Amino acid sequence: MSAGTEHGKRRVNVVPHTHWDREWYLPFQTFRLKLVDVLDDLLPRMQADPAYARFLLDGQLAVVDDYLAVRPDAAEVIRDLVGNGRLSIGPWYTLPDEFLVSGETLIRDLQLGLRVAARFGGAMNVGYLPDMFGHVAQMPQILRQFGFHQAVVWRGVPAAVDCSGFWWQAPDGSTVRAEYLPQGYGNGSALPDDAKALIRQVAEFEAMWSDLLGDGPILWMNGTDHQAPQAWLGRVVAEANAIQTEFDIVVSSLPEHLATVSDDGLPTWSGELRSGARANLLMGVASNRVDVREAAARAEQALERLAEPLSALFLPRDAWPAALLDEAWLGVIRNAAHDSVCACSVDEVCDAVLHRYAEASQIADGLAERALRHLGKQIDHDGPVVVNPSARTRSGLVELTLPAETPPLGTQLIRTRRAERVLVEGPVALVVPATEEVEWDRSIEAFELESDDGTVLVSAAREGGALVTSAVRSALAAIDQPGTVRLRVHRQPLVTVLAHASQVPGYGWTAFPGDRANEPAPVFVAIATTTGASSLENGLLRVEIDPSTGTFSINGHSGMGRLVDGGDCGDTYNWCPPADDTLVDRPDAIDVEVVEDGPLRARVAIRATYGWPERCQRLDRRVGEVPHTITTTLELRAGESVLRVEVSLDNRSRDHRLRTHFPLPEPASVSRAECAFAVVGRGREAEGGPTEAPLATYPARRFVQAGGLTLVHDRLAEYELVGTQELALTLLRASGMLSQGPMSTRPLPAGPLIPLEGSQLLRPVKFRYAVALGDIDPFALADEVLVPLQTVQGEAGGELPPVGTALTIEGAEVSAVRREGGGLKVRVYNPAPEPATVTLPGRQGWLVDLRGRPLEAFEEQFNLRPWGIATLAL
Repeated sequence: MSAGTEHGKRRVNVVPHTHWDREWYLPFQTFRLKLVDVLDDLLPRMQADPAYARFLLDGQLAVVDDYLAVRPDAAEVIRDLVGNGRLSIGPWYTLPDEFLVSGETLIRDLQLGLRVAARFGGAMNVGYLPDMFGHVAQMPQILRQFGFHQAVVWRGVPAAVDCSGFWWQAPDGSTVRAEYLPQGYGNGSALPDDAKALIRQVAEFEAMWSDLLGDGPILWMNGTDHQAPQAWLGRVVAEANAIQTEFDIVVSSLPEHLATVSDDGLPTWSGELRSGARANLLMGVASNRVDVREAAARAEQALERLAEPLSALFLPRDAWPAALLDEAWLGVIRNAAHDSVCACSVDEVCDAVLHRYAEASQIADGLAERALRHLGKQIDHDGPVVVNPSARTRSGLVELTLPAETPPLGTQLIRTRRAERVLVEGPVALVVPATEEVEWDRSIEAFELESDDGTVLVSAAREGGALVTSAVRSALAAIDQPGTVRLRVHRQPLVTVLAHASQVPGYGWTAFPGDRANEPAPVFVAIATTTGASSLENGLLRVEIDPSTGTFSINGHSGMGRLVDGGDCGDTYNWCPPADDTLVDRPDAIDVEVVEDGPLRARVAIRATYGWPERCQRLDRRVGEVPHTITTTLELRAGESVLRVEVSLDNRSRDHRLRTHFPLPEPASVSRAECAFAVVGRGREAEGGPTEAPLATYPARRFVQAGGLTLVHDRLAEYELVGTQELALTLLRASGMLSQGPMSTRPLPAGPLIPLEGSQLLRPVKFRYAVALGDIDPFALADEVLVPLQTVQGEAGGELPPVGTALTIEGAEVSAVRREGGGLKVRVYNPAPEPATVTLPGRQGWLVDLRGRPLEAFEEQFNLRPWGIATLAL
């Protein structure tokens, strides 16, 4: 007898649930009103009706918190139902999209969900992944490090998996048993109020999916999006069992179902799940609303790479800003919900998402600045200090403001503040009121009001913080001077310069100017300009601009940065080209301007004018043409083997996709892109199915590599390996529908057919990326481009030396540095197929799992398996 049968009957495990999108086609508060109604009905029903034995509250604790904010008295009822095993909650705080948020956000989401669930008796011990738009390769390792051995998935499972149960393996070898939902999380949502109809439904499902199901138990997910509990569940199940002998129908929980399944003979799948063979993957969410992608990356980087490590390493242990960081992370985790971060929602929701990201960034920026200021006070140096917020030793350019009249040797002047300046000139009635503003400008040390012939009428100098005395005020009020007067101010002269900082230790600092005699001389950048063309060169790269196409070459590899615009009659979920598309890939006019001419940084702007259709052409309708000027700014720095690029435009066309194309130095059939805690290899072909076309467009977190080319970008970006010779990066995808009806790339709607305005992105848009050729460490390059060196003013007399470090980590990439319980918590990972030795000189502690439970002690170093993730309690 198989695990799915009992006394000859096939087991059917009915799991009543609701899938609760916190915000989607309606804003959060509108959906919460419905949530309150649903739970106001569910909780007393479960208390009164023992036949309604189980309910799954969507695997996310945000639902509980959102409800209790309105119904706080219900906490004890929820605690009682969870404790009795009748209500399943967690383990997530929100059900995230796994590709559009960082690996660290995935971990913090689960950690927060487990902490909140603990207040009610604990989370469901299943990795519940019901509606994510595909699954990252490292999810099995993440789940195992949280103690989960089983997962439930829907989207992304490939055709090669021919069984509803399979072993899912991460790159490091960590494995979970995954249960596939053949018809999604709502196969039993339309529960009839009739026992015979229920039996027919189950039998039809069994026949349709017999090849996948085998003879194991059937999982009957009784619920769907925002569905209220069906009151007749217990009665209909009992009646169905009474009138037939084929099925044993049981109201169950997910853990109870998974306890009845067999592990024998299951297939194995390694890596990410991004197939459209059985369910649409909705891969276009990686390219819609690029403003949301930018805001997400900005907030995550500000928290993970600046606020947390700087606060943990440079603030006193008892000054760790836990409450503020928790507040920032709560906004990021709420945004991680798939319908939120995916921006496949109404405009009000996207506005709320952007607001949460902005607040998280504001908190993170403020905390990072405070930590830097505190460090500056501790360093024995009267002047600027360069701080490295990453683990690897780095050199690079920093912007410094110095008390001087001329820039120091070897720097590049940005701007000058002269010691003396005429602030305003004109009639007395205009000039005298300006002295009020002068008083509040703390940089001004003195001022003079003088007549047109240079006679000083009134003067004042700062004394003890005050600049304008009562006597001076009286004198100003008494001035009756005809003609023109001048307000002349005096302050310390300043120069703002670019300077080259050399070999700043990881998580450390170096005083400027430091020992300049021992620093290598920077290799200057040169610009050559001829009629209509420009080139930049720094000894490592030579960049030449083609004045006829607006493209550029790097060390002879030409045609880079070619802009291609085409129509998009799709929606926020999927790109879809019109039947008769108009591709625009050559500009009507080109203008090249030198913006900055070195010697440490040089920039050239390429302004290309294009005529794009006003909107996507449909049904042969004629549309007008809108001129667009796209500015591509190329930036080359001394000592760097990477070209930085910024593309900016004011988008005034609808329903289109703009990509930038890069010919590869070498043919390639595989791309490598950063994903959560890994680098994922992908081919040129994708797997589609009856509900979605096989489009080989993929997400990359910070970089993608192919054929000797590396692109680093400032947000989650969509890319495609076009043939074997070219890589395309999506800069903008504008669409006007939340979901469309039938279209060539997806025959069925993915959501309600709601027109949108915000997703057309009719506004100024910027996209920043960097290009490098050859054998490049993409993680080092991403740090160099995306995590700039910081500066702070040192104060003589501090206890710290002019050069030092707070933490040394070698041999792995660092994902997090923070404090917990007063101690340091560090997370590292090995993004390579070879084992690594991780070294932390002078440090000892414990390797712990993602719940903080100790695994083994280490002293100064430990071994990390290929693709492994490790968390250290120091």
